[in-house]
Amino acid sequence: MTPDDFNAAFDKFKVSAFRLECLQTYAVSDENPRLRAFREGLPRPERSVRTSPWLRRIAATTIDGKAWTRVRLVRHPLTEYTRYELIGFAESQTAGEQIRIVDLNRHPELSDLGPDFWLFDAGQPGELAIVMRYEAGSVLGYEYTTDIGWCCDQYDDAMAGSISLAEYVAQRCNEGAEVPPDHWTGVSPRNTGT
Repeated sequence: MTPDDFNAAFDKFKVSAFRLECLQTYAVSDENPRLRAFREGLPRPERSVRTSPWLRRIAATTIDGKAWTRVRLVRHPLTEYTRYELIGFAESQTAGEQIRIVDLNRHPELSDLGPDFWLFDAGQPGELAIVMRYEAGSVLGYEYTTDIGWCCDQYDDAMAGSISLAEYVAQRCNEGAEVPPDHWTGVSPRNTGT
């Protein structure tokens, strides 16, 4: 599957796009300036529907009635990348993506979920799933899978064991995790992530 084929799937889906994210660290070169700012405690470059084609796509398709859902598996202590990404999820939610978190420390039975995939239009005619292959956090490629049932089972397990990003943040606050006032999600580079 080519990158163009992968990107075309986001233009073709009719009802829903679901992403299962399992790695604790991803290596995405486009994120380097934002990750560097996060690491240094500096304001991050703006990421909004105004500046991000990805967020514009989510917002436009959400307005058209399509649903975007992402379930992110996390393990404590959180990696630097996971702390960075949790903050960025607030921007994705603003564009219309529903973000849910599976805390693997609370749900070790879900540790076998994965690998990462996108599931489009589950239960609808033309449903499609794309499995993502990674090495050391860098994407190696994408491949269609004909095992839609496997992806749907993964979806069901991930959704059943997940909570909303807001619930996750509230839990972390109640457990005494550091919540800097300048970070909506309560996860900063100086946070121990425990």
